[in-house]
Amino acid sequence: MKIKFAGAAGGNVTGSRHLVTFNGKNILLDCGMFQGKRDEAYEMNTNFLFDPKKIDAVILSHAHIDHSGDLPVLVKQGFNGPIYCTPATMDLCKYMLLDSAFIQEREVEFLKKRQAEGKGNGRAGKPQEEIKEPIYGTEDAEKTIALFQPISYEETFSPTPGMVVSFYDAGHILGSALVHMMFYDKKTKKHLRVCFTGDLGRRGLPLLRDPQLIPETDILITECTYGNRLHAALQSVEQDLAVIVNDVCKKGGKLIIPSFALERAQEVVYYLNILNKKHLIPEIPIYVDSPLSVNVTEVFRAHPECFDKDTYEKFLDQGEDPFGFERLKYTSSVDESKGLNDKKGPMIIISASGMCEHGRILHHLRNNIEDRKSTVLIIGYQAENTLGRKLVNGEKSVNIFGEPKVVKADIFVMDAFSAHADRSDLLEYIGRVKGLQKIFLVHGESKQETAFSESLRQNGYTNISIPTLGEEVEIPFE
Repeated sequence: MKIKFAGAAGGNVTGSRHLVTFNGKNILLDCGMFQGKRDEAYEMNTNFLFDPKKIDAVILSHAHIDHSGDLPVLVKQGFNGPIYCTPATMDLCKYMLLDSAFIQEREVEFLKKRQAEGKGNGRAGKPQEEIKEPIYGTEDAEKTIALFQPISYEETFSPTPGMVVSFYDAGHILGSALVHMMFYDKKTKKHLRVCFTGDLGRRGLPLLRDPQLIPETDILITECTYGNRLHAALQSVEQDLAVIVNDVCKKGGKLIIPSFALERAQEVVYYLNILNKKHLIPEIPIYVDSPLSVNVTEVFRAHPECFDKDTYEKFLDQGEDPFGFERLKYTSSVDESKGLNDKKGPMIIISASGMCEHGRILHHLRNNIEDRKSTVLIIGYQAENTLGRKLVNGEKSVNIFGEPKVVKADIFVMDAFSAHADRSDLLEYIGRVKGLQKIFLVHGESKQETAFSESLRQNGYTNISIPTLGEEVEIPFE
């Protein structure tokens, strides 16, 4: 059995893709979109380190775009096999992939229009640079969605003879799964157990269940996004968020929250609902300006089986909707979104994308980043070279749609919202997994991978590998 680390490896966090070859069959774990510098991202997202036509099946850990977003490119280039995932992941991807295609198509239209008007094409300093076409369109996304095959948690399925797979709840986002695989080698009559974490969640997150413990595993392929970080306590979220909202209200500005439409937007709404009910924030309008967030929220409502006990009881037994309350408004149309520009603060606007690279959030940042009364609240991981990372790093001037903007708005970061396990969570979870013989670290920047490797060694693990991008490893049946 071989594993080729074809994405989210060698210091890369996004673009998750790991190719398992067994008995002449090729099984791809995730097919995510790489996010970062535009030209580099375009190259990474259109050129695979394997032949898409030779992939027999895909096993998808969850719906986040850096894990699922390149599936339509895989299909566009010849893949036509099954895509296995949980039911909630399938339902989410129906919206996520179509939205991704739509955003790409509209962004190219927007840049071409600006170029025709002589205003550049969105790439600073290169007003006449060639505008690349979308890496895929709506038709490609629709063809991809038709290939999904839903499998519930703890059910077994066999993508190829000799391979048995089960999903376990990863507690990261709705429908997220740890992928537990068992391989049987007819020649040696031996078994090999491999688990891919996808993205591992945190214990105690609102809405969702805690990560499930997987069965015994020989080989663990684990993310380490926050391998050298400890998150702020979840208990601090309410207090910290209330302080920021009240500060914006005093200034009379807008609180702009770049948020992933999936999970993070729902969590922010959940906490704002709590603050509203406790009367800890003033009565100001709250807008979720993302059509995708509206659709994703409906998927949440359709899958209460993924909720933790408290949310499940409130949702089903008490009839309370954690994703909607009196002062919250979901906007869908472009006109509604544009109308927010003319409204005076104070107000809260939650909009995608979470790394400030695409979507409506760019328009809100463009219109408010130079307003000293406004605040931008960063609540999720920001990949290198993204606009979100530049704001987190404190850059005083950024380019939005090719226009230089001076950052005058206050920038705050709250990592307590993170749905990724931190160093402590990862060590605690791995410490409970029985039978481990080898650990591969992926989905982390180089400094995080190196630091977490050392933490593992200090905890008694010796067989640890940090694979480079494109590295292929043979795993013997011993």
